[in-house]
Amino acid sequence: MKDICGTVIAVNISERKGTEKREVDEIILKEDWGIENDAHAGKWHRQVSLLSYEKVEDFNKIGGAVGNGDFGENIVVSGIDFKTLPVGTRFYCNGVVLELTQIGKECHQHCTIYHRVGDCIMPREGVFTKVITGGVIRKGCRMFTKPPLTAAILTASDKGFAGEREDKTTAVVRTMLEENGYLVRETKILPDERDQLAAYMKHLADETDTRLLVTTGGTGFSERDVTPEATADVIEKAVPGIGETMRAQSLSITRRAMLSRATAGIRKRMLIVNLPGSPKAAGEDLSAVISELRHGIEILTGSASECART
Repeated sequence: MKDICGTVIAVNISERKGTEKREVDEIILKEDWGIENDAHAGKWHRQVSLLSYEKVEDFNKIGGAVGNGDFGENIVVSGIDFKTLPVGTRFYCNGVVLELTQIGKECHQHCTIYHRVGDCIMPREGVFTKVITGGVIRKGCRMFTKPPLTAAILTASDKGFAGEREDKTTAVVRTMLEENGYLVRETKILPDERDQLAAYMKHLADETDTRLLVTTGGTGFSERDVTPEATADVIEKAVPGIGETMRAQSLSITRRAMLSRATAGIRKRMLIVNLPGSPKAAGEDLSAVISELRHGIEILTGSASECART
């Protein structure tokens, strides 16, 4: 089976069985139970239901006029045709792992949509899953049919390491990575010491299965800003296009973006990307490249697939 990826369009819950679900901002999934506050949660094989967004759109084209949750589905996903996948397929989304347990269901009594339109797609297009690993899923999260790529975040900050400054950037970067299908296994704060930063980068690349290391901080003009130099000390191949793309996008926001020295490169099977230390700037820069990073890493590791472009 080819690797497939999609995007969560909506998440929905209903407090009582037999009622249409309502769209919510996010859902909390519990291992071997289902969705918190959803009536269908429990220790059984149909804990979470999923439906393809494209199937809903096709249904609406023939006069269905249905909204998210009207079919009783918990998660609506664009880009994945669920009914074509075998039972046992696992879906990975923002740290959550779901396992496909049933395709379609028998409709014992027709729903309001069937009586209104004369058809309902959930019995033949919807699928059901159980929760293997819990977490949070919200609109916009990426969903994959293969394990997520592993990532780490390294913050270079003298004050952060000494506990004199709160690190707010790691949380921003971590959220973005997890929503794009990465499993963040480690975060670390080190002082702005070139040798220490380089040693940690080498450790991750040489001794772990980390595929993406995102650094924050140390990319400016200060005498203590040495992250790009530490990166250059360890990489075997430079990837200048990543830094160029981030600066190009940031220039549309502030002319000071030209002062960033952020770089990127490869050591063994790990990609290193430098980001600035500001939460806002780090988020802006990462958003400029994150959609293509996965494809680069998959080429690096020999696992490129149809998920390469979004």
